[in-house]
Amino acid sequence: MDRPGEEPAPDDGAPGDGTATAELERVRTSADPATRWRRWGAYLSERQWGTVREDYSPDGRAWDYLPHDHARSRAYRWGEDGLLGICDDQALLCFSLALWNGADPILKERLFGVSGPEGNHGEDVKELYWYLDATPTHSYLRAAYAYPQRAYPYAELVAESRRRTKADPEFELVDSGAFDEDRFFDVVVEYAKDAAEDIAIRYTVTNRGPEPATLHLLPTLWFRNTWAWGRHRARPTIHDGGTTWSAASLIAEHPRLGRMALIADDRPELLFTDNETNAERLYGAPNPGPYLKDGIGAAVVDGRREAVNPAAVGSKAAAHHVLDLAAGETRTVRLRFVSVDPPEAPAGPPGASAAPEPLAPAAPHRPVVDPERPLGDVDAVIARRRAEADAFYAPRCAPDAGEDARLVQRQAFAGLIWCQQWYHYDVPEWLDGDPGQPTPPPDRRTGRNARWRHMNSADVMSMPDSWEYPWFAAWDLAFHCVPLAQIDPEFAKSQLILLTREWFMHPSGQLPAYEWALGDVNPPVHAWAARRVYQIDARINGRADRSFLERIFHKLLLNFTWWVNRKDVDGNNIFQGGFLGLDNVGVFDRSAPLPVPGHLGQADGTAWMGMYCLNMLAIALELAREDPVYEDVATKFFEHFLSIAGALNGVGLEDEERTPLWDPDDEFFYDVLHVDSGGFVPLKVRSLVGLIPILGVETLEEASLDALPDFRRRLRWFLAHRPDLASLVASWEEPGVGRRRLLALVHGHRLKRLLSRMLDPDEFLSDHGVRSLSRFHRDHPFVLELGGATSRVDYDPAESRTGIFGGNSNWRGPVWFPINYLLIEALQRLHHYYGPEFTVECPTGSGTFLSLAGVADDLSHRLENLFLRDASGRRPAFGAVDLLQDDDAFRDRVLFNEYFDAETGAGLGASHQTGWTALVAKLIEQTSWGTMMAPEGDG
Repeated sequence: MDRPGEEPAPDDGAPGDGTATAELERVRTSADPATRWRRWGAYLSERQWGTVREDYSPDGRAWDYLPHDHARSRAYRWGEDGLLGICDDQALLCFSLALWNGADPILKERLFGVSGPEGNHGEDVKELYWYLDATPTHSYLRAAYAYPQRAYPYAELVAESRRRTKADPEFELVDSGAFDEDRFFDVVVEYAKDAAEDIAIRYTVTNRGPEPATLHLLPTLWFRNTWAWGRHRARPTIHDGGTTWSAASLIAEHPRLGRMALIADDRPELLFTDNETNAERLYGAPNPGPYLKDGIGAAVVDGRREAVNPAAVGSKAAAHHVLDLAAGETRTVRLRFVSVDPPEAPAGPPGASAAPEPLAPAAPHRPVVDPERPLGDVDAVIARRRAEADAFYAPRCAPDAGEDARLVQRQAFAGLIWCQQWYHYDVPEWLDGDPGQPTPPPDRRTGRNARWRHMNSADVMSMPDSWEYPWFAAWDLAFHCVPLAQIDPEFAKSQLILLTREWFMHPSGQLPAYEWALGDVNPPVHAWAARRVYQIDARINGRADRSFLERIFHKLLLNFTWWVNRKDVDGNNIFQGGFLGLDNVGVFDRSAPLPVPGHLGQADGTAWMGMYCLNMLAIALELAREDPVYEDVATKFFEHFLSIAGALNGVGLEDEERTPLWDPDDEFFYDVLHVDSGGFVPLKVRSLVGLIPILGVETLEEASLDALPDFRRRLRWFLAHRPDLASLVASWEEPGVGRRRLLALVHGHRLKRLLSRMLDPDEFLSDHGVRSLSRFHRDHPFVLELGGATSRVDYDPAESRTGIFGGNSNWRGPVWFPINYLLIEALQRLHHYYGPEFTVECPTGSGTFLSLAGVADDLSHRLENLFLRDASGRRPAFGAVDLLQDDDAFRDRVLFNEYFDAETGAGLGASHQTGWTALVAKLIEQTSWGTMMAPEGDG
């Protein structure tokens, strides 16, 4: 990755160039709550319906309890959603776009997709939208949405998705003919902060169709419902600004936020209702009042004017613009969202009971609205912030990588920022129910997440995907933080710390996995991410944040102890962990009960723990440079690593006790099923499970060992007294390049044998990265008969053809970014030790031999090329969708999918996974510098 000393801190612009330093200064000062630059942002989810938080069903079927059809009519309890919207950092006041094309049966207020049970490959958003640009402080945001002019095919999408089998491809919106003849509106949304609480908003709408068309555009402002649950009775209001200014305006008043004004040009009609559930429509029960959440839609789409409040007051309101557009015509709608009065008191947010920071005092200089020009100059503000965004990214977007690569990198960063969402989940309140609502079913108290009553979040978090995964996932978030650290190290560090705080981490030391099952187990990559963010931050800012590293290290000690105590059933350093993030990679669901009594010795679980040890060792040694107390714990992790490495490789155990995770005949690592009645069954599936041991690698510098004499002495003593484990330390007395020592779960011959499979095009290596399952299984499926059941693993390079883990992701063949990225890092570290003389054939059978750094570069380019235009101008990730490949409106708008077809490179799964797939931004950065020899801090 980044060679220390060779890459200076980013150039923040020429002397006197204020645009180059403006966003950087906001990033550096935004940790001070008085600045409020992060108070408002793209924190509004694209989907709140169908989430666990909103599920109060007796059977935990979240998709059925609050489906899309209910979303427009039911007030949410735990959050809000909208179309390309923004909100404050507690989602008290929300703003987003609503649209109507004159043909749809409902107002387009939120994105549509099929639920997990409806989709033939699980849940799937059925829309075209893109996150095009964003700055870390959300001072500038740009996104786009393609809205069909025909009636949106809601019923067709559901019916066809249900009809198709798992052997069929997904039925997407473009397949329905919705965009035929270019009959769609291209809507570009921009937000730019003139001040922390003064936001210029611009919608640029183009009729791409061949004929005139009318679009109803309704910028909508509303308060999250915090009053209907029997805990907080205060009702904030939105009312007509009247003749306050020479423009139409909405005034929103809230005790925490003060008075906020939404000012709209062209004096549109203002529509008012309340964010209240339409109980009559949903349940046949009396409504709380005449004006309901779906009232604006009823007025615009159905012509029911009685559904909106003629008194021009409510908790939800919209400015109704009607745009008659000629073929090809573009129109612009401008608004300003501005604070016009400070809050009365710094009261906490109604309904949020986590531990957010207290409200900062009112900003001393609030913007003043000129009665003659209440909109200010929206275009000038947007132009200024966009120029500042360009200047901020110029030194961060790999100037030598080429224009197309910089475009991909910039949009990857944009997706990371747009997918920062406010996440509210108070588990005890959720389990017990609210005093103003019916009592939840009794089974709820012992059901989903019942062991996590300490958990209580009201935080802005980095989400994997704003629609399919509008909730945190622990190991996803760890990967997000690496590219985030390139542009916003403080936010990256705060995210890693957040998961270890007392309102997230279990008292036992377990980190929560994700909201569907907080108690599931994700791969322990938090220490790796913390170390990488620390290194990237030090390179960018020219100083090492040791307090961050020390703070998170102490919490990770608790988590490491949880792993050792809970996931090593036999106490022999062979670990379990369940699915460990790889969903359906196994013969059977590794998180479900086994088909016979016993337990699973997991090659990946054991390897992840070896990697965990090495990252904790490296952090301890870094801290020991200034505090020798950490030498003791560094020694502990060194010894523990050797014990795990020994168990993985079958060293130090009696023959009859040996667990054969390494198969000497196949020369590959496999999971092993230990049967309670005696014996074991190796599960000979060639998958990433057997390659993950490569990730456990660390080099020790001679200078570091010289600076820590006590640690060095203890190492020598341990290696002298445990010669069986000493053999796992490559050439301790004959160090590698730079007199480095190597700690690795596999090295030498075994490493070469694993790499020969990994780099074999007939096995793991595809044109687009390393497959998650060997192509060998295409012609040789693995079949296991056990416990009266037959299980089978086939090579499936695209969507899953099984129902394991819901079928909405597939680890039986496609290319996934997180493990590919870690493999690249591991190869760089190994090269750091072995040097250029250690070569392997790449691809296997080609006759071409590369150093391990060369192999890392080759894999990096394969992953980057998923998004870059090829010689024919097509992006592999767009697959065979000609509309995306060829249409000028779409060809430079990049989607960052969850995973990729190993044979074609087409993007699959969640389509806005600019969480871990944004790692492509880091790959582009490093390859633009030339061959990298090791991650930051390794030399």
